[in-house]
Amino acid sequence: MSLYTLSKLLYTLNRDDGAKARFKADAHAFTQDFVLTDEERQAIVNRDIGLLYVLGVNGQILMHFGALCGLEWSDYLQRMRDGVKDHGPVRAGIYAMTTGIDEKVAGA
Repeated sequence: MSLYTLSKLLYTLNRDDGAKARFKADAHAFTQDFVLTDEERQAIVNRDIGLLYVLGVNGQILMHFGALCGLEWSDYLQRMRDGVKDHGPVRAGIYAMTTGIDEKVAGA
């Protein structure tokens, strides 16, 4: 996994208007400038906030990508929750989970 590169891609999108335009025109082509796993590339192209969160992207970077994708704050937060439910615990980064998912919370 290339969490640094994935985060760098999102950071670039957050700060560079030219990058945003290229991404909006052809997301897959934009990602070719970055060395990513297939899973990471698909998460970006599909704008899969939940999977990006589970892959370990920092929420401070990810929230700007959510805004770029047109998500409202509550939808952004729900997609992160759904990501853990759909893809399992956060795998890397500062949000990495060292325990299993609390079934009481997951089933709520």
